[in-house]
Amino acid sequence: MYGTSRVSEDVIRQNAGALLKFQDSKYAKSGVGQITTFNELGFSGVNKKPDGWYFPHDINEVAIILETKAYEPNSNLDQNLPQLQEYINITRSKYNQVIGILYNGNEAIIYKNDKFYREDSELFSKDYYLKLFTQSSIDKPKIYLCTKSINDNLHINFGINNLKHRMIFTACALVADRKGANLAGLKGRDFATLQSEIIKTLESSYSEQKALNLKLDIIKEQFNLISFNYTKNQKAIDSFIDDVVSISGYIKAESWNGEDVMGIFFNEFTRYKGKSEAGQVFTPDHITSLMYRIANVSYKDKILDACCGSGAFLVKAMNNMINEVGGNFNESAVKIIQNDRLFGIEFDKELFALACANMLIHKDGKTNLTHDDARGEAACKWIKSKNITKVLMNPPYENKFGCLKIVKNVLDNVEDGAICAFLLPSNKLEVGRKQVLKWLKKHSLLKIIKLPKEVFARMKGANETSIFIFKAHEPQGNKEIFGCYIKEDGLETVKNQGRHDLKGKWQELEDYWVDVIYKQGGDESCQWIKPNESLQYKMPEPKFEITEQDFKKVVLDYMLFENGIDKKEFEKTILESILYESEINLDDDEIKIKV
Repeated sequence: MYGTSRVSEDVIRQNAGALLKFQDSKYAKSGVGQITTFNELGFSGVNKKPDGWYFPHDINEVAIILETKAYEPNSNLDQNLPQLQEYINITRSKYNQVIGILYNGNEAIIYKNDKFYREDSELFSKDYYLKLFTQSSIDKPKIYLCTKSINDNLHINFGINNLKHRMIFTACALVADRKGANLAGLKGRDFATLQSEIIKTLESSYSEQKALNLKLDIIKEQFNLISFNYTKNQKAIDSFIDDVVSISGYIKAESWNGEDVMGIFFNEFTRYKGKSEAGQVFTPDHITSLMYRIANVSYKDKILDACCGSGAFLVKAMNNMINEVGGNFNESAVKIIQNDRLFGIEFDKELFALACANMLIHKDGKTNLTHDDARGEAACKWIKSKNITKVLMNPPYENKFGCLKIVKNVLDNVEDGAICAFLLPSNKLEVGRKQVLKWLKKHSLLKIIKLPKEVFARMKGANETSIFIFKAHEPQGNKEIFGCYIKEDGLETVKNQGRHDLKGKWQELEDYWVDVIYKQGGDESCQWIKPNESLQYKMPEPKFEITEQDFKKVVLDYMLFENGIDKKEFEKTILESILYESEINLDDDEIKIKV
């Protein structure tokens, strides 16, 4: 990152080429320069000159186009977007999948085809950008079938009646498998052996780090509280082991993209409940992905979820940040992310145990999770000490759980300029308008993104939700709030399996909405909201229309009134006249009435 001195475009271009690793190979034409035309690169008749390019010989592969600018302190890189977009369109005349990069040495704006993807403070290797189109995803319906099998098995065959206990038992088994226990080798053995192996593996994970050991102690404590009504069904034991090993295999696969396994479990295990006991509404994976992107989180940020539940946002953030630094091969950068970038608070002890287990399942036992109350002073001091730069949260919605108190505590104690994204009921801030307007003397509410009703359709009282994006320690002043409405997310409900992206619509929709939210325009739902008038997205009023029939009805009603005729009696007389004094015939399956 450059300081206050100007840096020429030639230097920026050469540095970008080195960072991206642009060089010709047997697979692609690749390089940087200022005299090579598109025509020379295979785009006939186009004499424009890109600053950098990666054009695979196979046109079905992903292409990258680079546009660089000199670094000027306080310059606005956005003003150069039209040129990048022009070069993307040129490249798309040949390639279906194009990554566009606008870079000035201090800032990189990334596009996927014609849609904004994200904004970064640095460039990564081309391999990172190529994966933006090629990331595979897990087979969530199969995971839901596994979780349904586990839930039914533990509930019916083992007699574990407590929802969270079923989750904790499963989570501990997954931790044990991830930590090296050979669960598959325990098939055919009794339940006591399985239980003992899980405990033994958890204990073997103890280290010199007290924070990690405290988490393991809490997980063990909650595990030991689980009561079983029956443990002699060998078929049930073996089925449980098969399902746990299957899910563990999915998590280990490269296609695992930070999906919250405990969130998936919770959504499956609570299919028959309207809402959890502690007011939690667990966040679907596609919403955690959207919030990560629209808050413009990067691996350099320190991320907080002060009501972390099962850890959905932290797991998603960890996965995305690790991808940004080149994957698990970059061990030193991964350790920094795991040790110093992810922070969570959870009040509910059972959920805290689940969050700890969730991070352990994803090979991170060192994340800064703390068992505390985000409504209290101790949590405020803890947050302030962590220098938080981004917040991703879905706090408990009900007033009795201190929803607005938690939001205020977070805003007051994060770093100046921190971007904070909260998932809340759409009318939450409007209902609490008096206290929220006081916040806005110190903080800014930048954006309100209303979500589809279906996202939380099964959660009573939570189907009208929005993402509220704040900027901490910057007063609202006269700034208006950008708003938009994501009417649908493309997911479909599968019987007994929840909502799934069966037709693969969400990624395109996510890219579209990230682009709209970044540009603050481009969709008919976009609006600007005055804080002194409203603190929620305002649904457009239906367009007023009057039909000829409406007009006739009003005129007739007025005529009846003017002539003192009772409307009901008139309607009755007309109806009886038509039914009983008319000529009625059946003709070709049609009833004809002649008055």
